[in-house]
Amino acid sequence: MSDEDEAPVVKKARIFYGSLEEKEKQRLSREGISTAAKDAVKAGIEAGHINISSGESMEMEERVSERQAEVLAEFERRKRARQITVSTDDVEVKACLRALGEPITLFGEGPAERRERLRNILSVVGPDALKKSKKEDEKAKRTQDEYQQTWYHEGPSSLKEARIWLAKYSLPRAVERLDAARAQKEIPESTRTVKQQELHKTLRNVNNFCSQIGDDRPISHCQFSPNSELLVTASWSGLCKLWKVPDCTLIRTLRGHNTNVGAISFHPQATLTLEESDVNMASCAVDGSVKLWSLDSDEPVADIEGHSMRVARVAWHPSGRFLGTTCYDNSWRLWDLEAQEEILHQEGHSKGVHDLHFHPDGSLAGTGGLDAFARVWDLRTGRCIMFLEGHHNEIYSINFSPNGQSVDPSWLVTSEDSGGFCLS
Repeated sequence: MSDEDEAPVVKKARIFYGSLEEKEKQRLSREGISTAAKDAVKAGIEAGHINISSGESMEMEERVSERQAEVLAEFERRKRARQITVSTDDVEVKACLRALGEPITLFGEGPAERRERLRNILSVVGPDALKKSKKEDEKAKRTQDEYQQTWYHEGPSSLKEARIWLAKYSLPRAVERLDAARAQKEIPESTRTVKQQELHKTLRNVNNFCSQIGDDRPISHCQFSPNSELLVTASWSGLCKLWKVPDCTLIRTLRGHNTNVGAISFHPQATLTLEESDVNMASCAVDGSVKLWSLDSDEPVADIEGHSMRVARVAWHPSGRFLGTTCYDNSWRLWDLEAQEEILHQEGHSKGVHDLHFHPDGSLAGTGGLDAFARVWDLRTGRCIMFLEGHHNEIYSINFSPNGQSVDPSWLVTSEDSGGFCLS
C-alpha cells in the first residue's frame, strides 16, 4: 500500500439494544406464518420475552470520555493541593479543621497525615472557604459582644426625681446595715458559733406542719405577708388565693386574670401599716397583664398596662413606692405608683428577663434572664454595675441576702435547667 492511498476507516464499535422485533416482522411476512403463530409471537412480545425496543445504541466512547474527565479532574485537584500552603503548626492545623467542620484528628493519624488531609480538603472546597469560616466566627463573636452591651436611653424628668429620692432613701439604710454588720463582727467568734449551732439545731427540728391543695393547676408562686399571718398563692388556672396561716384556711379567691399567673407579691407594708382597702398586692400573668389588689376585695383595684409580652415577675421596692416588672421582650420596667406612670424601661438582656429582686437598702436591683446572664443595676444612677456570667442555662431566680448578713451585699442566683446555683 502506498502513502498516497487513503487510510482505512476504522469502524466504531457499537452496541445494539433490541433488533429482534424487525427481524421477527420480516420473518413472519416472508414465511407467511399462520394467524395463531402471529398471536403467539405477539403475546411473547407483550410478556417481555421478545425485546420490543426501537434499536437504540450508545457510543462506547462516551463512557471512555467520562472516565477521562474524572481522571483529569483528579489530576487538577492534586495540582491545586500541591500549590496550597498549609501551616506546619499542628495546633493551627487542628483549628483550621475545626473551622471547616471536620474532625480534628482521626484514629492513628499523625501531624503529617493531618496536614495532608487538610490540604486535600482545601483542594476540594477551596482556600477561600477557610477565610470565609474565619469571617463568620469573627462576626458571631462581634454579635455576642453586642449582646453583652448595655443600652441606655434618655428618660423623663420624673426618672431623675425618682433617682434622687432613691438615693436619699437608700443611703441612711446602707449606713444602718453597715453599722449593724460591724457590730456583729465585734461579737466574739465563740458566741457567734454558739448562736449558729442553736439555729442549726432549730432548723433540724423543722417538720411539715400541714399540707393543702391550693388549686387544680400547678401553683406558680407563693409568698407570706409581712406579718406572717397570711399566705398568697398564684396558679396557672388564672386564680390567686389568700390563705390564713397557720391553719391554711381559704380567706378569699382573687379573680381577674384570664391566663397563667406567674407571680404575686405583697406590698412591704401590707398587714403592717396599710389599710385593707389600699393596694396590698401585685400580680402578673402570661398575657402581659399586671394587676393591683387590696385585702378586702376579690376584684383588682387597678391594672398596669404597657407590656406586650409575658410578664414573669413583679417585685416591690423596699419603700413600697415603686413596682418592678420583668418582661419577655428582653427588658424590665420600674413603675412609680405615686405618680402612676412608668419611669424606667431598661434593656440590657439579649433574651427574656425572668426574675427581679431589690436590695434591702433600696439602692440596687438584680435581674436574671433566659440568656443565662445576671445583671446588677444601680437605681440611683441607672448603670449596670455588675455583669454576672458563667451560667449555662436560663436564670429563673435572683435574690439579695437580707440585712446584717454581710458587710458587702451578696446575692443568690439559681438556674432551674441545670439544677445548680451560684453565690456571688
